[in-house]
Amino acid sequence: MTKKRVAAVGALAAAALLLAGCVPGTGSAPKADSSAASTKDTLVWAQTVDPRNLDPQNAVQTSADRVNRNIYDRLFTRDASMKIVPQLVKDYKQVDDTTWNFTLRQDVKFQDGSKLTAKDAVFTIHRLKDPSLLEARWYQQILEATQTGEYSFQLKTDGPMPTLMAVLAKSGADIVPADFIEKNGIEAFIKAPFGSGPYKFTEWKRDDRVILDRNDGYWGGKPKWKHVEVRTIPENSTRVSELLTGGVDIATDVPVIDWKRVNGDKTRMSIGETSRVMLLVLRLNSEYATKDPRVREAIDLAIDKKSIVKTLFNGEATPTRTRAPKAVFGGDPKMYDTSVYDPKKAKELVDKVKADGGDVSLHYSASRGTYPMDAELAEMVNAMLTKAGFKVDLEILEGGAFGDIYSKYTNKAVYQVAFSDALLDASYSLQGFATTLGMPRMGYSNATVDDLLSKANRTMDQNERKKDYAQVQEIIAEKDRPLISLYAQPSAYGTSKSVKFTPRADDAFVFDDVTPAK
Repeated sequence: MTKKRVAAVGALAAAALLLAGCVPGTGSAPKADSSAASTKDTLVWAQTVDPRNLDPQNAVQTSADRVNRNIYDRLFTRDASMKIVPQLVKDYKQVDDTTWNFTLRQDVKFQDGSKLTAKDAVFTIHRLKDPSLLEARWYQQILEATQTGEYSFQLKTDGPMPTLMAVLAKSGADIVPADFIEKNGIEAFIKAPFGSGPYKFTEWKRDDRVILDRNDGYWGGKPKWKHVEVRTIPENSTRVSELLTGGVDIATDVPVIDWKRVNGDKTRMSIGETSRVMLLVLRLNSEYATKDPRVREAIDLAIDKKSIVKTLFNGEATPTRTRAPKAVFGGDPKMYDTSVYDPKKAKELVDKVKADGGDVSLHYSASRGTYPMDAELAEMVNAMLTKAGFKVDLEILEGGAFGDIYSKYTNKAVYQVAFSDALLDASYSLQGFATTLGMPRMGYSNATVDDLLSKANRTMDQNERKKDYAQVQEIIAEKDRPLISLYAQPSAYGTSKSVKFTPRADDAFVFDDVTPAK
């Protein structure tokens, strides 16, 4: 009998990356003149969570990054196809396996009128090496950042670092003004932050909205919007209602039950792929039934991923057997858009475990409202596992109680969670299988996996990296199964037909990627 307890509470840049020309702004292409478009000059969009703070190096939060990446520029950025391209960098060269030289554009100014120089780039990278900052872990392989001229600097790494360009293009790599922060302090800066990006911070009304205005002096050309309002609307029904009544132009995370209603005369759904994969994390520790590889295989075989995707996401999600999906460099395409559903074999395995006196009881922890359709997913998986012969104790948690379990490593036999890949590189997606993270999280360690990850993370040969990561994914999916990948989660935006918008695979929100509809 099931017991339910509801508790209240990439594309990677390599040494041979071709310099494709700087991309003004953070969008996918050089800016075009938008003066002939519509008279609409204010973009309003709504997200579910208020930024924790607007410190670009100390947020690690999608809601904050969506604001920050429009205030700041980075050395490199990703275009709409997720290719890494130069932004503030004019030229660069890899001198050897551990030394990189960079030259910046000379026409960039911060929004206070001061020049952006190599000093600002070096200052930002030095700050990012501070272990107390949430983004710091990405930068520990960088040993030194040295200014070599007014607009040139050098980076030295502790060995080959094939992810360097991806790191310099991700959230946290926003270049901040060194002189202002050195003179006034970081606390004064983040109260009224400014960068060199296309939009200027104007006001932040906590738990309500962040207001930004066009940076008329932007080096990349005239930004498309005079004003932008980033509203925080946690309640799904309110957010959708605001979209339908014209209060916002774009709303994030529209629940599947509202998709049909949003696809109407004045609004539509904009669905895109993401790097976020829904997972069942399993414990291999001796006190849990999931220590038995037959149990883990049976769990995998018992789950009808195609039915889940069709029922919960109208077929818009993608079944997967890997933590590194399509948008991620190194993701194995053979593991994507596939499943091994075999309920008969699953039942046979469970029966064999029972016959041998083994344990088939599963404590299953999931969340409600943390991810789209997460509680509904847990109910479906619970039914499938029960049908296969498992005895499931399903626990659905809300709020901080769910996060506490995982962050404190107290998750039990089965823990349902969704992870994205901030780097869009398999080195990030697969790092959790290394012994250092695999043991506390899953009780998992495999020397072959450790060797493959170590090798792939330290070679500049991109083809070799792909091969090594593919082997890791095969071991995880076919042999060890410390987790079961379920599906790649889609992004679900509700969009007013007064604007044109295409979601990005990195879940970023670039204001100038949105244009008024003609």
